[in-house]
Amino acid sequence: MRVSILIFLLMLPFGAAAQGFAGLGSDADGFAVPERGQALAFPRDHGPHPAYRIEWWYVTATLTGANGRDYGIQWTLFRSALAPYEKDGWQSPHLWMAHAALTTPERHFVAERLARGGIGQAGVAADPFEAWIDDWRLAGPDFDTLDLRARGMDFSYDLRLAAQGPLVLHGDRGYSVKSQDGQASYYYSQPGFTVTGTLTLPSGPVEVTGNAWLDREWSSQPLSEDQTGWDWFSLSFDDGTRLMAFRLRGGRGDFTSGTWIDADGTAKALPDGLITVEPLNLTAVAGRDLPTRWQLGVPDKALSVEIEALNPQAWMATSFPYWEGPVRVIGSHGGKGYLEMTGYD
Repeated sequence: MRVSILIFLLMLPFGAAAQGFAGLGSDADGFAVPERGQALAFPRDHGPHPAYRIEWWYVTATLTGANGRDYGIQWTLFRSALAPYEKDGWQSPHLWMAHAALTTPERHFVAERLARGGIGQAGVAADPFEAWIDDWRLAGPDFDTLDLRARGMDFSYDLRLAAQGPLVLHGDRGYSVKSQDGQASYYYSQPGFTVTGTLTLPSGPVEVTGNAWLDREWSSQPLSEDQTGWDWFSLSFDDGTRLMAFRLRGGRGDFTSGTWIDADGTAKALPDGLITVEPLNLTAVAGRDLPTRWQLGVPDKALSVEIEALNPQAWMATSFPYWEGPVRVIGSHGGKGYLEMTGYD
């Protein structure tokens, strides 16, 4: 579950009567909705799906400098549709937004871009793959070998990503259920990129290596009307296993889901109730209290870990604010990852 859904819906005409968190429980209103059993196909599905209302290409990476210092980056391109079709030029109903962030233990840098579809300012091509908005780009000859670039007022990064394992389809072969009522998205990831490249900070350039996780998701009505926000984790453990997990908060209680990924890339879905997620302490962030340390467990996998933010102040002060940043993992499994939190007033 990614905050991209939320950002897109800010640009859509829901109004005060919208249902659910940021209108995500509102009726699909003529847009396509995901169907169980529809097979994903590649490279086609790396590209856009204009019949669906919301979609994103989302990269997070945990990185280390030569001196052992930790960093994190985020790069996200969002597509939002006002109507379920495509047209060229200014008649295009598609809107684009992008976020880039760079996190250090002491600072969190954020930038945002906005664009209208149909005029070449932003878009995605499936084969060869390219996703862009202005001069920010995620592109390569295929989805396994990508260059990633973005810049803001006080930072930039230029990174190379190389996939070391297969794509992972979440839920039921990419059909990812998000609520007790059965709302869903199509959702897959490439969690196994190795990364090399350069971060540029006010203090100068830093050569880094590390690992990246790329998420792809699209839908039109993914949540129920009572769901108020989510907590999303992507964790890479030292033994080569990985975990994607999210908790959606709602009036009828939490809804959890995730995917356990073995070191060879074999994935097992973790439906509602198989993941335990509990905040451990709160941090004052941007005028609100947010849980920046967590206990997470998957009893079926003998997993019991504590998750702590590298920088508790990783606040995304964008058009719609949220928290997202790199985390460290200790307990039954050590490792690193990313945490995203939305819906905390």
